[in-house]
Amino acid sequence: MQQSMSQWRRFCRNTSALFGLVVIIIIAAAALFAPWLATHGIFTQNLQLRLAAPGAEYWLGTDELGRDIYSRLIFGARITLYITCLSALIVGPIGLLVGTIAGTVGGWVDTVLMRIVDIFLAFPSLILALGFVAALGPGIENAIIAISLSAWPPIARLARAEALSIRKMDYVAAVRLQGASQMRIILRHIIPMCLPSVVVRLTLNMAGIILTAASLGFLGLGAQAPSPEWGAMLSSGRQFMMTNWTIAAIPGLSILLTSLAFNLFGDGLRDVLDLRHD
Repeated sequence: MQQSMSQWRRFCRNTSALFGLVVIIIIAAAALFAPWLATHGIFTQNLQLRLAAPGAEYWLGTDELGRDIYSRLIFGARITLYITCLSALIVGPIGLLVGTIAGTVGGWVDTVLMRIVDIFLAFPSLILALGFVAALGPGIENAIIAISLSAWPPIARLARAEALSIRKMDYVAAVRLQGASQMRIILRHIIPMCLPSVVVRLTLNMAGIILTAASLGFLGLGAQAPSPEWGAMLSSGRQFMMTNWTIAAIPGLSILLTSLAFNLFGDGLRDVLDLRHD
């Protein structure tokens, strides 16, 4: 308990990390209470009010079909957080398990698993995600699968590096002498020690996941119309950049702010969970 309070005080001293956490909480709360915060229907069209400027009735204006941008932005946060959190829940366990098995067992198992990781790392993550989603087809679920398949290799690399150092510790040797199996050592002793580093890396990776999801939506391979996904909103509003720049700027700034918040939060979390911190 005392250690947790000390870590929390250390985290609070990092103003940028605290700012990131506050922004994430605000976005999550907006997504959770979207039905009550929205002022208009997200699919309601009114062509007589298309491209309306921000005002008292439409706080952030309307898009090319007369839909309220503010309401669509709030509901779009749900889609973004859904893709981000679900991708992280898939990527974390896969990368952690593959990396710890490779680092602990070693030998040909390590060689085979790391060569597979190298193949995935040979391609930029966005290009790899585009290839997977092009093969699977457009849609949110397929986008999550594509993002997860392209995002787990760095986690596996990190977990392997941690496992290589942990497996040489005395307590692991003592457990092995007591007759514990390799899988028991991995699940009970290696993985818990690797978790802090993996959690920090996942938090930092969420910014990349958000950008990848927005890129897929921008290209029409993620969430499909008329879903209020931020990347898709940015794509539909780009043609009006010269006349109604807010249509594209608002979802673009939302993507930027959310990505920045996760980066700042992850950076502060790394300082807190660093066991070498004095």
